[in-house]
Amino acid sequence: MTFLVGVTLLLVLQLAGEVVVRLLAWPVPGPVLGMIVLFLILLLRKGVPGSLATASSGLLTHLSLLFVPAGVGVMVHGDRLMAEWLPVVAVLLVTTLLTMLVTAGVMVLATRYLVPGYREQEQSDD
Repeated sequence: MTFLVGVTLLLVLQLAGEVVVRLLAWPVPGPVLGMIVLFLILLLRKGVPGSLATASSGLLTHLSLLFVPAGVGVMVHGDRLMAEWLPVVAVLLVTTLLTMLVTAGVMVLATRYLVPGYREQEQSDD
């Protein structure tokens, strides 16, 4: 029963995100907004309810099943991927590089502002 309660909570938040996004015409996926709301709820509660922990653990154990549609898509559109391999590879390389640069930048900023004593140590090194 706790699994159903947790999954229901996840689906209700996803639905709420979809409704808000469509009503306000925001360019954000509804499930993303729903997960942001879930994150804020968990921050306010300062913990994860047991039902949500049970549901999320159950879903994570079967996470690999979510890659099946992507694999089928690659197989179905294999000819198109082979015909347009250069743009696909270029986009993958550029976006991977951008992701790494943004991640490094966020890490530097987070370290600078969130690690106690880091700014003093950085200034003493200069």
